[in-house]
Amino acid sequence: MSLKIRLSRGGAKKRPFYRIVVTDARSPRDGRFIERIGSFDPMLAKDAANRVVLDLDRAKHWLSVGAQATDRVARFLSDAGLVKRDARNNPEKALPGKKAQERAAEKAKKAEAAAAAAAE
Repeated sequence: MSLKIRLSRGGAKKRPFYRIVVTDARSPRDGRFIERIGSFDPMLAKDAANRVVLDLDRAKHWLSVGAQATDRVARFLSDAGLVKRDARNNPEKALPGKKAQERAAEKAKKAEAAAAAAAE
């Protein structure tokens, strides 16, 4: 059985609230879980004390028996000092798409041609 430490959504529409749960990887997102080890309230300010509540002892236990944390939960665990999470960097993600690059190249050509015509 593959274990995951992940978020389970609760709360009303447009008012999310998440429980941090340990579950079988095959269970649905909001379905059956083994243990609830914390909560996450994204509606609170980032510096609020109870935005992320986590039982560190239980999290440490589940990590030691082989549970894998999802990306978001791994972030919480690294903030708490339980897991080492490498910083990610994808500079290509910020580049514009192919069409936008083509339009920018055409615009640059036109501007260059206009500058050359004005210089004559």
